[in-house]
Amino acid sequence: MTDRLKGKRIMITGAAQGIGLAIARACAKEGASLFLVDLDAGLLETEAKALQATGATISYAIASITDTPAISAAVERAAAEIGPINALINNAGVNVFHEPLETSDAEWQRCFDINLKGAWNCSRAVLPGMIGQGGGVILNIASTHAFTIIPHTFPYPVAKHALLGMTKSLGIEYAPKGVRVNALAPGYVRTQKATEYWNSFPDPIAAEAETMKLHPGGRIATADEIALAALFMISDECPFMNATCLTIDGGLSVLHHPV
Repeated sequence: MTDRLKGKRIMITGAAQGIGLAIARACAKEGASLFLVDLDAGLLETEAKALQATGATISYAIASITDTPAISAAVERAAAEIGPINALINNAGVNVFHEPLETSDAEWQRCFDINLKGAWNCSRAVLPGMIGQGGGVILNIASTHAFTIIPHTFPYPVAKHALLGMTKSLGIEYAPKGVRVNALAPGYVRTQKATEYWNSFPDPIAAEAETMKLHPGGRIATADEIALAALFMISDECPFMNATCLTIDGGLSVLHHPV
């Protein structure tokens, strides 16, 4: 522990597993106070208690990021329990992959409610407090889908492109108020979602091997590696980084892949 995040009161969504949990653990080690949000009550309570057992200051709420009143209430609770939020990590999201013409209205709505509206709900809830404190930082966990297109993944990249646009818009809008807004774009990460994706193929082992071959280094990221980048972006070590996106994909989006 180096106390790099001492004084940070961080709200993290989708914090019960995967990238969100890895970020929570990394931030706790660096002295941050955390307010964790997730829909999975059992997992969230288990992981929150595990972090508390390490001596970290942890509070949490079981809430959907698509529920505007619930998120507003969660932010008020956070202020009462750990202090006013001065850093937000919008991590919660869901893969919604379809052929465009086979995408139902319900699936379109679900994709945008969770991957875009949810991030806006949380940002809107914390921004007044950040402005009142003289500043803060918001980090949106985007994806390489925010600037590249993989066939058969519609409408997920549409929502992630929009999330990147929101990042830039809010970053410019609130820079005069001392609020930085950035995005982090992971590529493939070894999480439960990745495993579920490989398991959707007839031969999961072969599907995983094909994924590895896409990457210059022959492997994909761990959630802990993404967490290290997130930690840096919400720290005071990059005070002039604003309205931009940092890509963590091992070079995947740079390497040309013949169609």
